[in-house]
Amino acid sequence: MSALVAPSSLLDELADHTRPGPLVLDVQFTLTGEGPDLYAAGHLPGAPFVDLDAVLAGEPGDGGRHPLPDPGVLQAGLRAAGVDDDARVVVYDQAPSLAAARAWWVLRWAGLADVRVLDGGLAAWRAAGGDVVTGAVCPTEGSVTVRPGSVPVLGADDAARLTGTGVLVDARTPERYRGETEPIDPVAGHVPGAVNVPMGDLTTDEGRLRSPDELRARFAAEGVDGSAPVGSYCGSGVTAAHTALALHEIGLEAAVYVGSWSHWVTDPGRPVATGA
Repeated sequence: MSALVAPSSLLDELADHTRPGPLVLDVQFTLTGEGPDLYAAGHLPGAPFVDLDAVLAGEPGDGGRHPLPDPGVLQAGLRAAGVDDDARVVVYDQAPSLAAARAWWVLRWAGLADVRVLDGGLAAWRAAGGDVVTGAVCPTEGSVTVRPGSVPVLGADDAARLTGTGVLVDARTPERYRGETEPIDPVAGHVPGAVNVPMGDLTTDEGRLRSPDELRARFAAEGVDGSAPVGSYCGSGVTAAHTALALHEIGLEAAVYVGSWSHWVTDPGRPVATGA
């Protein structure tokens, strides 16, 4: 089943008063911490803000820049956003669904069964004629209980082994994968044996995921065809979740190396590959 919801479909769901609509969560995010400002500038009506850095990830450090969140912190943040155990949740960000994919993956890891991503995010919602508001949202406290471990997670050793038993996908730009440039982490390169499928190859110019046929062909070009296990990583575990979302859309479930490159390079004993 697709984890995406089109803006027109979400509009119809929210307008249907014969049944409770989904709980929509705003997870707009930038690496420079502008998510709250983006939320204040415009969000879907009734959508509370969930901070990726504070709720959907742990403190940066030895575990990487966006490690798994502490279950208690995640539970408190989700309850503050009104999430219950049986909630039907839709998450969105500005457009490319990077943060939304991270939220989709973390909420599933936490045990929620019905989580979808607004394809194209706030930009697509606006284009479809959806209303955008700026006022604060104060939801009723939710009752969700976080049950971590509901989706597969890779550690560094797991990621290294996967290059021999399956396919490990690096979601970063080709330049970062090849080690020609590294704007964030202290070491350039990639996990030896990993293949490169840049996130930009998976999305349209409007920030929506490409069709399943296009996704299937792009992944198959790197040997990802369902015949072996697949995992994903990126710089810090956000874009890797987007890769997992794209794979989900073609019927493949990826294990995510949450620490990703920012964790891999914390141990100077781990090997680093460069080049194509």
